[in-house]
Amino acid sequence: MRTVTLGPEGTYSHRAASAIDDDDEIGFRQSVTSIVEAVATDEYDRGIVPIENSIEGSVTESLDAVAEYDVAIVREIVTPIRHALLAQGPEFDTIASHSQALAQCRSYLEREYPDATLEAVASTAQGVEFARDDASIAGIGHPANADIENGLEVLAEDIQDQDSNATRFFALASADERSTGGGKSTFVVYPNANYPGLLLELLEPFAERDINLSRVESRPSGQRLGDYVFHIDVEAGLYESRTIEALEDIEELAEKGWVRRLGSYDTEHVVE
Repeated sequence: MRTVTLGPEGTYSHRAASAIDDDDEIGFRQSVTSIVEAVATDEYDRGIVPIENSIEGSVTESLDAVAEYDVAIVREIVTPIRHALLAQGPEFDTIASHSQALAQCRSYLEREYPDATLEAVASTAQGVEFARDDASIAGIGHPANADIENGLEVLAEDIQDQDSNATRFFALASADERSTGGGKSTFVVYPNANYPGLLLELLEPFAERDINLSRVESRPSGQRLGDYVFHIDVEAGLYESRTIEALEDIEELAEKGWVRRLGSYDTEHVVE
């Protein structure tokens, strides 16, 4: 099994990929979009991408990429996020990490390092690499990324603003692996319309059939201002008659646009 995720080695995405199968051959990309594309074109069998964080919310690049490319969601991985401040020593003037990690540690950074320059980079592991190469830079990442032999030490642990910090990852596969079995399902709806009550009409088919919506998110369609694509997670499998009936109603409402079923899947919680 060839798996691709955000690199370099040591990112939280890498940890999520290793947790589900540490025997996989894991490759790395620098953007979520390139990961999804690599799976859609069968360059890799699986792609692991972050979809939502409990503090900072959805990862918009992931939402846009799964709407653009025809892929399947085959698994959901939920993993706790433990941020540590890593540096060669206590003297530095720049803190580099992924933008989400910087945001998740905002209170700590403002309190302890108000004068430091915050630099957003492609991943937490890349920030750690910068810190390993440059004593004037600190990184934010998992404490396991500290490397005493190379002079990188943990200056502070658990610096995230909330102890309950966790991230959802989607395991993606080619579209032909899409499943209808699982406890949750995700689909993307583009109504190609805009009128009063549209969103209510899109949600009613689920409420009428007692289907819980665990996430509803809108993203710009890119076609025109005020035009949106809707990402919907439901706590029901696509094999269930109630889900099938609800989607039939949704497809009627979106007859000028499209509805993409990304698949049904189960959730795995990774402790560490």
